Amino acid sequence: MIVAFSVAPTTSTDDDGGVADAAAEAIRVVRESGLPNETNAMFTLIEGEWDEVFDVVKRATEAVSSVSSRTSLVVKADIRPGYDHQLTEKVDAVNRRLASPSEK
Repeated sequence: MIVAFSVAPTTSTDDDGGVADAAAEAIRVVRESGLPNETNAMFTLIEGEWDEVFDVVKRATEAVSSVSSRTSLVVKADIRPGYDHQLTEKVDAVNRRLASPSEK
């Protein structure tokens, strides 16, 4: 499964009023998990089995909650048993089609 999630404090401890410090701690949890992952400007994606992925999401959320009395969490999941490496395969499939519009 692939899970896209965004976790953020509703209050900030950053000097500039942002959430980068809390986000960095959440992303550290994800990266240290060893599961395939990537982070963009709005979400972190992580791939693995249900229990291991949601354990990481929980720990990342706890990392953010440790600096804020209230935390926002958004989660979207693609549950497709029997498929691995979809974090890259889905993007590769689109890129192949962009490179050759007639290829399907």
